[in-house]
Amino acid sequence: MTFCTRSAAASPCYLPMLDLSAWLAKRRVVLGFVCGAAALWLARPTWTTWMTGCGIAATGEALRIWAAGHLEKNREVTSTGPYRFTAHPLYVGSSIIGVGFAIAAARMIVTLLVGLYLATTLTAAVRRERAFLRAKFGDQYVAYQTGGHADGVVRAASAFRRVDKKFSLERARRNREHRAVAGFCVVAIGLALDAALRG
Repeated sequence: MTFCTRSAAASPCYLPMLDLSAWLAKRRVVLGFVCGAAALWLARPTWTTWMTGCGIAATGEALRIWAAGHLEKNREVTSTGPYRFTAHPLYVGSSIIGVGFAIAAARMIVTLLVGLYLATTLTAAVRRERAFLRAKFGDQYVAYQTGGHADGVVRAASAFRRVDKKFSLERARRNREHRAVAGFCVVAIGLALDAALRG
């Protein structure tokens, strides 16, 4: 439906539009499964690319586990662990995993597919997360950003007071990081089986 006044000068027309960023952010996990399945089907791994790529991807998963072990989602502006260096370590870790598996797959089409998925869904997720954190934590989140994490770039020393908090495996479990680990293992095993079948 289109809402317009009779006079265009009096009021603009308001066209309902699909919020693509919100749609991508909400469905990035489902889209990730679809992308992963397509990547496995298209992959042509060798043992060399598998070892190299999975080694890189494992680094990304390790970063995600570290981040999940510090994150208190929706409770605070987390600033410990990897959050001292980047505002979005989970997404950085996911990007590294994507790069690793693209290398392991050894197909340009998989690289393009992974790149498209990461560029669209993670960009949307970052925008949505920033808007949520600004709305929920206000000046506290602004202080965190201006203290060195705006746009994920480390800058000047922060005026934001950091809480000393240690890594917790239980916290990582509460953040459901075990699901990401399971997904990592499924893709790594799938690529390994493919490499084995190809000799």
